[in-house]
Amino acid sequence: MLSGYVYASPFRDRAAYRWSVETTAYVREDCRGSGIGKRLYLALLPRLRELGYYPAFAGIALPDLAGVALHESVGFGPVGIYRNVGVKLGGWHDVGWWQLELRQPSVPPG
Repeated sequence: MLSGYVYASPFRDRAAYRWSVETTAYVREDCRGSGIGKRLYLALLPRLRELGYYPAFAGIALPDLAGVALHESVGFGPVGIYRNVGVKLGGWHDVGWWQLELRQPSVPPG
């Protein structure tokens, strides 16, 4: 049975954002706290760098202390909150946004 996963998808459809990526992480409840999420992220992030991405973003439905801890453990930092933007488990939730610079921005890529 799958213990968890991480993946990346385009941040936005517009060409201006083609160098940015959004990440998602999920760890099965009975596997949380085992380090699986961090190991998965540590496998994904170098690949994103190789593919040429600059910033990675993660949206976390709040409150989610474990999700925040996971993302911060691999270098993501908080950048803002969208208020009452997501519905989960029958209620409206804020979504916090975290960002990780995969590599330093340089002159705009071609």
